[in-house]
Amino acid sequence: MISKLTEAELLAQYKAVLSKYIPEESVHTIALWVRQYNFDLKITNSRSTKLGDYRSPFKGQRHKITVNHNLNRYAFLITLVHEVAHLTAFEKFSHRIKPHGDEWKKEYQRLMHPFLHDSILPNDVQLALKNYLINPAASSCADENLLRTLKKYDKPNEAVVHLEDLPFKTIFKISPERYFEKGEKLRKRYKCIEIATKRIYLFSPVAEVTTVQKTLL
Repeated sequence: MISKLTEAELLAQYKAVLSKYIPEESVHTIALWVRQYNFDLKITNSRSTKLGDYRSPFKGQRHKITVNHNLNRYAFLITLVHEVAHLTAFEKFSHRIKPHGDEWKKEYQRLMHPFLHDSILPNDVQLALKNYLINPAASSCADENLLRTLKKYDKPNEAVVHLEDLPFKTIFKISPERYFEKGEKLRKRYKCIEIATKRIYLFSPVAEVTTVQKTLL
């Protein structure tokens, strides 16, 4: 007969995993949240279209939250709290609200507040995050200042560059299957053409992309 883990043993397991991805001073609080809000946390492969995701319970299953594995500790924490805010907003209001409406914004502001501390986040991240939290958008990627600040704490990767650093009409990819040509800048974003579909997509200047050595045209 297999004995069940005690509460302390469960928390210890959660902390062991979380300590690999978020600032140490935030581990205990997040571990308690996993128990309190009863959700499954899955660390996923890198996704070019999103940093994290939330799925509400279905047919008796638990809440599900996913976060990309390759985020630095501060970006991981900010993304995880973003998704937990979806969970708490769902529990309070169910499906009667917009995914990133006022209810979610208030939950995100409330949940993020305890982590705005020198022992958890660097001063520059705190400042950028506080400005973002005045009116948080659907993704922290939508705030260029916050994104630039967080990227300063990424591990160096010579294969990855920022789109703004590439010459006009450079061919780049965001995944093994998706290739684009860099176009002109429209206000805050670059207009890029997907090679395969000829569709137009708008990219942040600090989007991380990989250049392609030979032309695909």
